[in-house]
Amino acid sequence: MIRLEIVETLSDPGKADRANEDRFGFNEACAFVVDGATGLGDRQFMPGFGSDAAWIAQFAAERLARQLNATADVVQVIRGISTQARDTFLQTAGQQPRYAWPLAALAALHVSDTGLEFIGLGDSVVYLLHENGEAEIFTALPHAFANEQAAARLHIERVGGIGISGSAVNDPQTLEKLRRGRERQNTPEGTVWSLGLVPETADHLVRTKIHLNGSATALVCSDGLADLVSLYGRYDAASLVRRAAAEGLAPLFAELRHIERQLDPDGLVYPRYKQSDDTTAILLTIG
Repeated sequence: MIRLEIVETLSDPGKADRANEDRFGFNEACAFVVDGATGLGDRQFMPGFGSDAAWIAQFAAERLARQLNATADVVQVIRGISTQARDTFLQTAGQQPRYAWPLAALAALHVSDTGLEFIGLGDSVVYLLHENGEAEIFTALPHAFANEQAAARLHIERVGGIGISGSAVNDPQTLEKLRRGRERQNTPEGTVWSLGLVPETADHLVRTKIHLNGSATALVCSDGLADLVSLYGRYDAASLVRRAAAEGLAPLFAELRHIERQLDPDGLVYPRYKQSDDTTAILLTIG
């Protein structure tokens, strides 16, 4: 049986005065990160978590840690979580516009009798470095980073920067555009499937078998850390994993925050919707 050994975990909110909307978890058969998407509703509906995005991330992470074992039917686990989340949210919030429905990205490594696989929804990422030096990137949305950067560039050009709030959603025109895109998520008309309130999402899981070349080291992370590769260009997959393995996660997080808050706080060099995003990672070995 393939064995996952957790080396280190770290999760850091994008802003100290806002809820961290990322969660992570693991058991003997899996390691995963759940990244709650920034809410686009007019108010928070689920109390006690700081935001509805944090609620859905917590809701999903607790159940994944319990249910995603070596014998789990992965599709049914995701379908069940989505069904339970839908019932819980609607019981509390009632009928709301789809742009206000909470949802999250997922990246997971899962071990079963058939081997190791990547499971994904949305833009969270697994970087995997094989023993022979070959590196692989696994994500459900390989074009998400380029598409979001292009859209954020239009926002930056129009308003002149991210702004003092640190988030583009405070601009009415950009918020309306984001809401239109959010309403298409988890529908046949959209191109993005996320973990949230739609049970049919389970039928659109990205699942990829991973063929190991000996042992391996991996990073399972939210898109916040992936920006070091996809947006800021400081690493490729192999060098990111190597530095994490050599020095731990803290130096990578510090480098990320330095770029966001000191080098380019207004998104003029690296266009994005937020100054700093929630960032979560699991460093693990696979043997």
